[in-house]
Amino acid sequence: MEYKNIGRSLGRPKSSGLEQPTDELILAVAGGLFLRKGFQKVPVEEVAIACNVTKATVYYYYSTKAELFTAAMLAMMKRVHERTVQILTENTPLHERLLILAEAHLQATTTIDLNTFLRESHQVLNAQQIQNMKEAEKKIFQVLELELEKAIKKEEIRKVNTTFAAHAYISLLRMGNQNLSNDSGLFQDPQEAAREILHFYWESLQR
Repeated sequence: MEYKNIGRSLGRPKSSGLEQPTDELILAVAGGLFLRKGFQKVPVEEVAIACNVTKATVYYYYSTKAELFTAAMLAMMKRVHERTVQILTENTPLHERLLILAEAHLQATTTIDLNTFLRESHQVLNAQQIQNMKEAEKKIFQVLELELEKAIKKEEIRKVNTTFAAHAYISLLRMGNQNLSNDSGLFQDPQEAAREILHFYWESLQR
């Protein structure tokens, strides 16, 4: 008896029929839901419905909700890293690149309370999952550190501890994000927040 190749491994869910691979679709949708609502408020069933797949399909690719969360966040951080590299390696003055980076970050996170989100993440993930996320985040800081080092050599900025300076800038952006997400009235929009944050930060880098 001749058996035909059915084109997928045993137990593998059928394709969703979309051009985007099912696992990538699940990650993208889950990432958006987790960021907007937080880990606890997003059941796997909601992710499945939003992706137009079954809950079993989600669990085929990601055996637990925490695994799905970690994978979604790592995928998001990879995109952030790639966008950060793209912005910071442009052949323009560092001041201009930092402004573009600030605007991009704040526009993308206006409706997200990152501090609460990150705190909740540490409560639900295991040590290895947290470490994986920290390693991904570290790559983003390293890109900024490298560009700060180049700016020091060009004498665009004074000599500083680039690791501290990179973390300080991201911390300021998170503060701006918190004020925007809480609608505190401190900033009218992401553009104003980006300008004010960069002005404050840039002054500290001058001689």
